[in-house]
Amino acid sequence: MKILMFGRGVIATVYGWALQRAGHDVEFYVRPGRAATYGDAVDLNLLDTRRRVWGQRVVEKWPVRYREALEPDHDFDLIVLSVPHHRLPEATAFLSPRVGQATVLVFGNIWTEPLAAIGALPPDQIAWGFPQAGGGFGADGVLRGALLPSVIFGTLGQPPTDRERAVRQAFRDAGLRIKEQPDIRGWLWVHFVSDAGLSSQGLRLGSLSKLAGATGDLREALLAGRELLPLLTARGLDLRRHRGGVLLFRAPTWLTAPALAWLTAHVALARVSLSAHSDPDAEEPREICRDTLAEARRLGISVPRLEAAEPNFAREGTGRV
Repeated sequence: MKILMFGRGVIATVYGWALQRAGHDVEFYVRPGRAATYGDAVDLNLLDTRRRVWGQRVVEKWPVRYREALEPDHDFDLIVLSVPHHRLPEATAFLSPRVGQATVLVFGNIWTEPLAAIGALPPDQIAWGFPQAGGGFGADGVLRGALLPSVIFGTLGQPPTDRERAVRQAFRDAGLRIKEQPDIRGWLWVHFVSDAGLSSQGLRLGSLSKLAGATGDLREALLAGRELLPLLTARGLDLRRHRGGVLLFRAPTWLTAPALAWLTAHVALARVSLSAHSDPDAEEPREICRDTLAEARRLGISVPRLEAAEPNFAREGTGRV
């Protein structure tokens, strides 16, 4: 399969590497001028858990190919679109006249209605998924991160189409297990408020990485997430269909907070996934909190912990989202 990774972010790079290693033809679309800045290889330092429970360390310089233009008559089979949710409108507007015959995998957070989130992209050329990997580029340019053994795919209530099955197979080729979510819309919203709960407390400390091993702060993050569950109900989501996704927030925090603290302090995969989010100026956690709080206010849902954290993510000079 000929695959275009949209941008050279962490998720695009990690999965681009895995897909190319599986025999797929992978390129990256980057903004004009970026290819020279990035150079012709990526320095990787990954914990790859696809085949070993505790992971295999991968340290290598991976040669990559870039393109800075995308014509409508391209021959890509798949475009992997993994951008922060607040950048999705810009990305879909760019891709819409250039999508050609490719399937577009929307591969990340969504807080709006999914069909609204894709803008003018043709719905019958969309696949829905969510990555199970994380990390960050250090000041030295090295991508340090982790790749989990599975990846999330789902639909909006109907069976996968031939296009969607072909995308799933490409990821299976890369040694990844597929976890199906028949209600990907609801799963994505549950995940979004989970991120909002964690981000609200991580930003209070300076970055998400500082939550690692911090029992008290993780307890507050879990309680912040619990306070957001009524927001999902107010949006029309049946939480009974997502018991697994909300269990962490409904379970007693005297049990869950110490367990999370121990995992993030002692288990390499959990530690790497969280410690990579060390940028105090990262915009995506702030945007997640802003959009979640704005929706809670619109629907009249009380979210005291998220509101208390607002000074840490309010737009500069306003004090509010």
